[in-house]
Amino acid sequence: MKIAIVSPNKILLNEIGKLLQAASHVAVLAEGGKEKLRQVAERDQPDLMLVDGGAFCDGNSLAPIEDLTTRHPHLAVVLLCGGCSPDFLISAMRSGVREVLASPVVPADLAATVERIGSKLRSAQSRAIGKVLAFIPCKGGSGATFLATSLAFQLSETRSVLLIDLNLQFGDALSFVHEGRPPSTLADVARAIDRLDASFLAASTARVAPNFSIMAAPDDHAQAVEITPSQVDAILAVAVLHYDFVVLDLGRSVDNLSIKALDRADTIYAVMQAGLPSIRNAKKMLAIFKSLDYGPAKIALIVNRFDRKGAIGVAEIERTLGKFTIHTVPNSYKHVTTAIDHGEPLVTSARSDPVLRNVAELADSLSPRPHAPRNMFERLLARAAASTSGDSHVLP
Repeated sequence: MKIAIVSPNKILLNEIGKLLQAASHVAVLAEGGKEKLRQVAERDQPDLMLVDGGAFCDGNSLAPIEDLTTRHPHLAVVLLCGGCSPDFLISAMRSGVREVLASPVVPADLAATVERIGSKLRSAQSRAIGKVLAFIPCKGGSGATFLATSLAFQLSETRSVLLIDLNLQFGDALSFVHEGRPPSTLADVARAIDRLDASFLAASTARVAPNFSIMAAPDDHAQAVEITPSQVDAILAVAVLHYDFVVLDLGRSVDNLSIKALDRADTIYAVMQAGLPSIRNAKKMLAIFKSLDYGPAKIALIVNRFDRKGAIGVAEIERTLGKFTIHTVPNSYKHVTTAIDHGEPLVTSARSDPVLRNVAELADSLSPRPHAPRNMFERLLARAAASTSGDSHVLP
């Protein structure tokens, strides 16, 4: 594990450095105070940072520590303090500090703390990083929110999914699949960003299905404008560690906040329709993506409410917009509108709808699910394979 030690005390630096190196850790020694924190975090990218808390433990502001843990949510921070009051300990934990050790440090206590944090970091790293899927409409009324919530629901049948409503002014993704009110909104989480961890994140979402949760957009425009790009980035950094898929429902505006989210996206789904106004807007949107250095591999087009017999087909769209992955979703106005009006997923009200089948195919391409054997011969083969693999019970 790479561990950075920040202290103005050369003797302390060398003593702790020797202890860590003896335990086979990589020790980065940084002589200085709070002004060194961000520099060391960005330059050396340690897993753990031990900070000599002399500049903080006397009751001075913990703002530099809070800034550090907000900018680098994966970094574990431990403070070394000579004597701390209970109130200070609470403030330190709220600022994102993992633990506070007495100073001068006892070698056994340091070793135990490093091992404890190392174990947690190894556990987090053993889990695959979740994929981020961003939905953005090329034109108002394109159906991006419906497709984002529908795909998220389909993916949640086999994977854990969090949908974050980043349409800060007009977001209503939760109402598409759920009638209740959320326990918190994105604005609430942003205001308490210093408390952000997996438990706080999960508690701030509305549970739609066992594996599907939604973080709702703010109700109040005044709260929405207070959310910063760095706060969104910090939330996404935690979310991808604890969910298999993080689906982002974005508004049409491409600003600093949405760019921060789009930067993290593995795939951006630009949702459009096969009409000239929508195609013109899609062309503008793709030009913005190009200016942001998003390559074609990162972008997919979804042509919603597509009519195969319509005047504009996929070939015409490709000639105008270029070679991108294009998904088409058929028009099913009645079933889709009914599902939205009832605040329930389409899978609940119209299982055989062609739109549902189409979204399920997209979900399957992102996260292939095991298919049941189709005939008796395949079932017999599956049963034989299971028995040879050591299964003690085989269900028909």
